[in-house]
Amino acid sequence: MAIDRRKAILLGSAAAIRLILFTGFPALPDLLTGRVEISTPVTSFKRLQEGLFLYTHNVSPYDGGVFHQAPLLLPLFSLLPDVQRYPFATNVFYTVVDLLCANALMQLSETELATSSRYFTSPRRKLAWDAVSIGASFLFNPFTILTCLARSTSVFTNLFIFLATMKAAQGASSTYIIALSFASYLSLYPVLLFPPLALLCYDRQASSVPKSETPTNPTIFAVTQLTLLAAGIGALLYLSHLLTGFSWEFVPSTYGVQLLLPDLTPNVGLWWYFFIEMFDSFREFFLGVFWLHMASYVGGLSFRIRKQPLFVATTLLGIFAVYQPYPSISDTSLYFAFLALYRNIIPLMRYTFFLIAALLYASFLGPAFYYLWIYAGSGNANFFYAITLVWSLGLSFIVADSLYAVLRDEWEVERPEMKGKEARQI
Repeated sequence: MAIDRRKAILLGSAAAIRLILFTGFPALPDLLTGRVEISTPVTSFKRLQEGLFLYTHNVSPYDGGVFHQAPLLLPLFSLLPDVQRYPFATNVFYTVVDLLCANALMQLSETELATSSRYFTSPRRKLAWDAVSIGASFLFNPFTILTCLARSTSVFTNLFIFLATMKAAQGASSTYIIALSFASYLSLYPVLLFPPLALLCYDRQASSVPKSETPTNPTIFAVTQLTLLAAGIGALLYLSHLLTGFSWEFVPSTYGVQLLLPDLTPNVGLWWYFFIEMFDSFREFFLGVFWLHMASYVGGLSFRIRKQPLFVATTLLGIFAVYQPYPSISDTSLYFAFLALYRNIIPLMRYTFFLIAALLYASFLGPAFYYLWIYAGSGNANFFYAITLVWSLGLSFIVADSLYAVLRDEWEVERPEMKGKEARQI
């Protein structure tokens, strides 16, 4: 009961902080919604309101060329009272979504698969944080709170990613496929999480099979799960087709925007400035290169760290937070939430202080440089893009350093005599 009480205190205090900020500073959500670090063209609450206005007036929400989000969000938000006159219901809704994310993360932590999987048990597993501490690291992360206050629709993608990973860790194959289908439907890139989550689910099911029985053939399992995922996404797309009046207009307006990057609104990512400067004749080639680069990590990581599929999913989330077309601090908060599961590898990381300092440096100077560029007129796009490069570099090094720490942890299990000794690549 002590753990249940701690969870209740955690969830209650996190909800109270959000609702106090929503109520005490009513202008804050609109201010944060306009911040490019938090809202992107595919997650902005203002753009959602534009699409919702058209939808409620029986006009295609994609006619204005502003709304680039999934159609099924529209009937969901149409059930809520008008946010301008009665914002409390929407504020409570976003707060509940954050709490559901934290609850799924804590359930994932309780499986202990971050430190002890089917093929690997970390010798430092006792260093791991408990579920409540991990939940607190997510709920009280400033990036998580700011995303909630800005009412970004990325929180729904994060929720389904948490649910998909948690259900995969529990071996619930059908449920995790449904959650992953919703995540992929909302934001496209989560479909790349299928290989590590399928491995995670298969390992969990295989470890629970009695030794006298043979586990399901992995090839048959993978094909079945892939078929179910395609069917789930197809069903959601067909529902969207029905919702939009038997029109497929939403496909180029949502997924086409993410694939082809027609909206070059500044964000914390690497794509927007690069494609502003890009000659049109090279645009298609480099779009393919950028997408191929992001997708190319999936196979290699799933093969190299086969013993720890949960960490593969964690690392991919870090890569997506840097290299997807429209990243925001919401993606970073999601990655940090998963990384908190791996408290045991922190002693093996080499550049922790430097990387934290780089992220803090970029977090404080990013808004200042954007102000100098857009409002003060005393800077240019290079100011803001330079600080986003620092941000991306810091995140990339965290991903690389955590990857080194996990490989070092595995290596010390294979060669115990090397524990604590310096290792060099030659």
